[in-house]
Amino acid sequence: MKAATVKPNLRNQQRVDIVSDIVIEKPDGCQLTCKISNLSRTGVMVCCNQKTADQLIPRLQAPTPGNWIDVKAHFSVPVVATQPVSIFATGHIVHLRRMARDEFQLGIQFEDFEGNGFDYVDRYVRKLLSDMRKPA
Repeated sequence: MKAATVKPNLRNQQRVDIVSDIVIEKPDGCQLTCKISNLSRTGVMVCCNQKTADQLIPRLQAPTPGNWIDVKAHFSVPVVATQPVSIFATGHIVHLRRMARDEFQLGIQFEDFEGNGFDYVDRYVRKLLSDMRKPA
C-alpha cells in the first residue's frame, strides 16, 4: 500500500491517497475488485474500468441524494507494518465521475463497520496524516 498526498477536504474528513485493492459486493452477492485511490474515516474513493462501473451502477447513472446504491466493501489496512487487518464495511455508492474513456471513480460513503474496522481505519488515516506533516 503506497501513501501519497492529502487532497482538499471536500468531505468532513481529510483523505489520504493510497493504492490498494478493494472488493465491492453488490446486494446480489456479485463481487468486483477495484483500486482504492483515497481513503478517509467516512468513505473511500475507488477507481475502476467502465465494465466494472457499469456493473456497480446501472446505465452509469450517477446516484442522486436518497437513491444511493448499497454495497459492502472489503479491504485491508496495515495496523503495524507487518500486520494488515481486514476491514469489512457496509456503505453506499454516492458519487460517480468519469476520468477517462475507460476509467471511472466511485465514491463510497461508509455506513457501518464490522468489529473494530472503524478504529483501524481511523488509526491508519491518522498515522498517514501525521507522517505527511513531519519535516523531511
